[in-house]
Amino acid sequence: MLKLNISGREPIQVEHLVLDYNGTLAVDGKIIPGVKERLNILASKMSIHVITANTFGEVQQNLTGIDCECTVIGDIDQQVIKDEFVSLLGAANVVAIGNGFNDNLMLKSAAIGIVIVQSEGASAKALLHADVVCSSINDALDLLINPLRISATLRN
Repeated sequence: MLKLNISGREPIQVEHLVLDYNGTLAVDGKIIPGVKERLNILASKMSIHVITANTFGEVQQNLTGIDCECTVIGDIDQQVIKDEFVSLLGAANVVAIGNGFNDNLMLKSAAIGIVIVQSEGASAKALLHADVVCSSINDALDLLINPLRISATLRN
């Protein structure tokens, strides 16, 4: 578990990290360099969950060597399914990271929502519902590895 102390907020006990796959952890289906190492560092502190439509069909293969659970969802109601997934884990103990329109509700529901703006871009709706905006997944994961960075970004 990771404890986040943010001035002006109740402490957050992060037990789960929920991540979109393509556009967030990967570009064109391929994992971004540096992601595997960072996720495995974080896996010692929290459960890692990847939830995806598996657009390129290789998510399980590409997540080999990462201590995480992967959930593949269908093409219908993705934003609702992702939001329900976060709720079932206990949204107050979740950090969610994504970039797409289908990530917007989970970003809003999670204790901390982080939107990534990489080469795929980000949905304006996802941007509106996020607490933090990062220019790369590695920067976002580094916020959790070095939690004083999140505290500095979100303090009152």
